[in-house]
Amino acid sequence: MSTGQTILLGAVAGFTIFLGLPLGRMRGGSRAFRTLLNGLSAGILVFLLVEVFEHAFGGVEDALVAFRDGSGSFARFLVIGVVFTFGFGLGLLSLLYVSQAARRRARVIPNASAGPGAMALAETPAVQTESLRLGMSIAVGIGLHNFSEGLAIGQAATGGEISLALLLIIGFALHNATEGFGIVGPLAAEGVRPAWGWLGLAGLVGGGPTFLGTIVGTWFTSDIVFVGFLALAGGAILYVVAEILNAGRRLSWTHTLWGVLAGFMLGVATELILVAAGV
Repeated sequence: MSTGQTILLGAVAGFTIFLGLPLGRMRGGSRAFRTLLNGLSAGILVFLLVEVFEHAFGGVEDALVAFRDGSGSFARFLVIGVVFTFGFGLGLLSLLYVSQAARRRARVIPNASAGPGAMALAETPAVQTESLRLGMSIAVGIGLHNFSEGLAIGQAATGGEISLALLLIIGFALHNATEGFGIVGPLAAEGVRPAWGWLGLAGLVGGGPTFLGTIVGTWFTSDIVFVGFLALAGGAILYVVAEILNAGRRLSWTHTLWGVLAGFMLGVATELILVAAGV
């Protein structure tokens, strides 16, 4: 498989995220159903968070074990540990402060744009602005996670492990198809119907990094870069999960938790398919 074919298939794996995004254009539905979708989004993201930390902190542990066994240096363990800590903190707190700044700006400039594909704030309820912001934050967190998936695809192909690369592409394509629901779930819960342009941008932010990661992965291999992007993703995902659950408690805690369970098990099912395929 050539480098060009690897990159093309990496793009396919990333852009299956668009399969779930049209749900955000859904009209109607009971409050209970929309709240369930909100919880479904949180459940998918909670599973991604578990998966992210399994791999990101696993890199830190591997570096420590290598140092203990004498096959690695303490400096390498220290660098990976610092990258993990800094990446997680940056992913978590940057979204917090960006969100706070956006809210202050919305209060000061009432006619500012509500975001990609949205109307002006003067014409849009505050809840729509907040939902679009949260949805894009979710797309950012997923995108950081998907960049690391792209790295794995590119590195496997570059290392001559073609069968593994193909399995990763198929598995990640299936996995990413569920992530579109994760982005638009909170919007559906609030009855916000985003423009097609907003959905297109969210898909690029969430799925495009798989393509970019595949390109980077064909150039070089770096455990430090891999851990760094996973840690960034973990911090960002934790922030948006907290936001979604906060909204879910306000809507209906019962329906939210049922949705979380369903979303988490959906993530588990896709992961088990990967395991069964030998990835």
